[in-house]
Amino acid sequence: MAEKEFDYAKVKDGSLYSENTLPPRSAHRFYASEAEFRNRTTGLSESLNGYWKFSYAENYESAVRGFESPAYDCRKWDEIRVPASIQLEGYDRPMYTNIQYPWDGREAILPGEIPTIYNPVASYVKYFELPARMSGGPVFLSFGGVESAYAVWLNGTYVGYKTDSFTGAAFDVSDSVREGENKLAVQVFKWSAGSWLEDQDFFRLSGIFRDVTLYTVPKLHVDDIEIRTSLADDYRSGLVRVRLEIRGAAEVSGTAEVVFSRKRFPVLSEIRPAEAVTEFRIPIEKPRLWSAEKPNLYELTVVLRDETGEIIEIVPERVGFRRFELSGGIMKLNGKRIVFNGVNRHELSATNGRSVTEAEMIEDIVLMKRLNVNAVRTCHYPNQARFYELCDEYGLYVIDEANIESHGLWFAYATGQIPEGTVLPGDRPEALGVVLNRAKAMYERDKNRPSILIWSLGNESFGGVNFYEMSKYFHEVDPARLVHYEGVAWDPRYPDTTDMISRMYVPAAEIEAYLKENRGKPYLSCEYAHAMGNSSGALGKYIELTEREPLYQGGFIWDFADQALWKKDRYGNATLGWGGDFDDFPTDFNFCANGLIAADRKLTPKTQEVKFQYQPFKIRVDKKAIVIENKSLFSDSGDFDCVLTLEKEGRILLSSKLKTAVGPGASESYPTGLPEGLAAGEYVVTVSLRLRKATRWAEKGYEVAFGQAAFRVGDPSVPFTIDAETLRRFAPVLARAVPGFRKATVPAEKRAFEVIDGTMNIGVRGLSFDALFSKNHGGLVSYRYGGKELLKGIVRPNFWRAPTDNDRGNRMPERYAQWKIASLYVSHRDAEDPAGDLEPRLTIEADAAVIRYLYRLPTRPAACVEVEYRVFGEGTIETTLTYEPVPELGDMPEFGMIFKLDADLDRVSWYGNGPAETYRDRKAGAKLGLYSNRVVENLAAYTIPGETGNKTDVRYAAVMRPNGEGLIFSSETFDGMEFSALPYSPHELENAGHDFELPPVHYTYVRAALGQMGIGGDDSWGARTHPEYLLDAGASMRFRFRFRGIERASALWT
Repeated sequence: MAEKEFDYAKVKDGSLYSENTLPPRSAHRFYASEAEFRNRTTGLSESLNGYWKFSYAENYESAVRGFESPAYDCRKWDEIRVPASIQLEGYDRPMYTNIQYPWDGREAILPGEIPTIYNPVASYVKYFELPARMSGGPVFLSFGGVESAYAVWLNGTYVGYKTDSFTGAAFDVSDSVREGENKLAVQVFKWSAGSWLEDQDFFRLSGIFRDVTLYTVPKLHVDDIEIRTSLADDYRSGLVRVRLEIRGAAEVSGTAEVVFSRKRFPVLSEIRPAEAVTEFRIPIEKPRLWSAEKPNLYELTVVLRDETGEIIEIVPERVGFRRFELSGGIMKLNGKRIVFNGVNRHELSATNGRSVTEAEMIEDIVLMKRLNVNAVRTCHYPNQARFYELCDEYGLYVIDEANIESHGLWFAYATGQIPEGTVLPGDRPEALGVVLNRAKAMYERDKNRPSILIWSLGNESFGGVNFYEMSKYFHEVDPARLVHYEGVAWDPRYPDTTDMISRMYVPAAEIEAYLKENRGKPYLSCEYAHAMGNSSGALGKYIELTEREPLYQGGFIWDFADQALWKKDRYGNATLGWGGDFDDFPTDFNFCANGLIAADRKLTPKTQEVKFQYQPFKIRVDKKAIVIENKSLFSDSGDFDCVLTLEKEGRILLSSKLKTAVGPGASESYPTGLPEGLAAGEYVVTVSLRLRKATRWAEKGYEVAFGQAAFRVGDPSVPFTIDAETLRRFAPVLARAVPGFRKATVPAEKRAFEVIDGTMNIGVRGLSFDALFSKNHGGLVSYRYGGKELLKGIVRPNFWRAPTDNDRGNRMPERYAQWKIASLYVSHRDAEDPAGDLEPRLTIEADAAVIRYLYRLPTRPAACVEVEYRVFGEGTIETTLTYEPVPELGDMPEFGMIFKLDADLDRVSWYGNGPAETYRDRKAGAKLGLYSNRVVENLAAYTIPGETGNKTDVRYAAVMRPNGEGLIFSSETFDGMEFSALPYSPHELENAGHDFELPPVHYTYVRAALGQMGIGGDDSWGARTHPEYLLDAGASMRFRFRFRGIERASALWT
């Protein structure tokens, strides 16, 4: 029986899901004629999106009363956009929390209660005219999504109530709508009883954030359509089952026709009498199968006609043939073992909040495809219906997740703050109907989407019988899909709740150990490789595990995009804000910024690694042969152009196309065909697989996969030298003889140098340069080349990097704080005994002046490093940093030297890994080559400034003014050094909480290093960098590199 009145007590009722809503149905479009169908326009519906009248209140007690009455004039109210989150329209404030409920510490409440002091209420009114076409017929009102609960009135009549922010609802308003003007009133409650089940790790917003539509239906109408496909075991034939629920079939003697076609060419059709339930079984020979690699879709069109044969309604749908199953304990798609190279994605726009546009959805999907992502988990709620259609079309596998998370309650129980029976939904009988309704709403709307392979019951809500009942529901209504729930790992009383083992943030080695003992179910990492800030280190370990352990079938990186919202700073500049930036407390600050890409959809350097690790071909290259392993399930390497290039220090010597034919799951070897008799030096062979044809998501020629190898020709004992031809291109002045930069005989007159051993300084003067080493201040204080000063501070040893989010999470700054102090206060002086100050040692050799400094580090226990400068007559300074270990000090974040240069030196070129930044545990996706950019471009778009811009395996690098003047740095070995050039020091980066807090740029800071520790990424709250990617400070360390001035360079920047 329909409820006639609304009582606010319903908002607090945890057993109430909705009132007066229509049963959930499939999300399908319908048209009244062929013309409407062709034009994709319809007169059967009217969008109520646009500007509505609006009143805001901080809680229910202060909310407007009686506004739903036709006599209450709301025309002078403010206006607000619909759809939109009110917090992005100037009302209330965005609020971010992760585990904690947003009222924690403000109001002491438990399930059965809701906040009363601060719990915003949004009152909406829309005046509209009933379209003439709807007059006299049935009229319905639908809401795509409202957060978190809402009551609806039309012309003063109570229509209904709904919870569950992320699935829609429809109401029959035929009895309350009228011709002429109508008044629609909606009251939205930010937090309701349903909010206890919506404790997702996201911004807490509210309002009508999806479409509102008024619609009617013709006398024959497809109320619901269910499409199921099945395939023969040999996949050569299939069957489409179509089940229609037809409204009006009892009153109208009509027909239902199903037309099955591909690319608008009919394959077959079938006509049946239109009945309340009308079913079709359509056999298809040689169906084109659907997969993320080849998203083949058929068009299915339902045509309803009345007794005269007139078309009453046309319903278009798309069908994908695929079989997803558990076979032999392995998840298989169309008979092949599937690996999910996935990401988690919150449905959030930095501009529009929850109201994500179709263009924004497409942008995300295109980026995913370009990064070789093949799967997405809709964390942690159903997305807009259109998103799944786009996944069908572009090709992405989907885990569709129910809108259930009670992480805060689970955490409180796990820490002994509340009894087990308090956790929702748990075993609580009053919660069963609510969670089953949430499951049903998701299933019914999304059931026809071939991209959805797995239903997920929710997220981080412990376990219990209610989840088991949800799982039974999905298995009963949809045996063609699997069911996922990670919470079973924490509450294993009902193990059959999930078809797979699912865990979060478990290191690859632990997963492998677990699977050696537990072979009953496949394993999925529903969240892994936490991508917060500068992260995603050691990702390849998970990918390697998918290759050697059949039961490990991949995972979903957390997460795809930073959650952040545009806001204005105090000066009116647009900036991206996260938790705490909106005066939203309690908060979890920037823990919402865990994306591979930024909130404005700019790529971060992490994507370079992800794209490589997720690439569908594994390409191994050496001097003689190429091995291409096809990890695809359904694609052939012949679908791509295979391009081989041979380079010497960035110069392409050879480029050719290879003809390959590596089938799915196969591996083939091909000769490189490189020429014999190559001159001595270092060469790089790169093999690239590129799209042969343009796709919906990338242009022709887009690189999908690559492999690369470097090799040397000549005596392996010869130290690294820069190739002369490269020097002529890179910096023409360096084509002159330069010890350490290229192999050459240096004329005696250019070896000449003069040493001035003064009272406070040691000066060395030679060809076009002079250097000054301070005895008093302890280091190289001046280096002039071509008469121009290049230094702006003392060159110093450096042991520190600006902490990353991962570093802060695992307390690296606390554990390694002595190395920060050592970097700031390293000195040649003795703090306790001035008589113990250490003078630099000067030695004059035949071809160089040698100055050695011994620095004391203010650590406990004390340690020392030695820096040796070997100055040659043409200006090269060979620098050697040596450290003898003090075991008690532990690991060192970085071991190198830092240079403070003028900010005019704002261009950098390097021969090493690129183009994006790399670290010792995140460099597999880089290519060895010659790269250039501006210094400021090495600041990655991480929400909190920190370590960024590092480059690994750098053979040489130059930092220059626009005219080419500057410094060039060279590694001693072919293995290269680590190098960065940034507009800020590590300490300036560390001190800033936002990028806008960084000071104006005055300097360029160059760090040349033996290395720094990897950046990690298993998680961001405790996991440390893997041991093999740490600097071994327990052993002696020695780092040698060279630098010298450049007078000018070629036009690299034009």
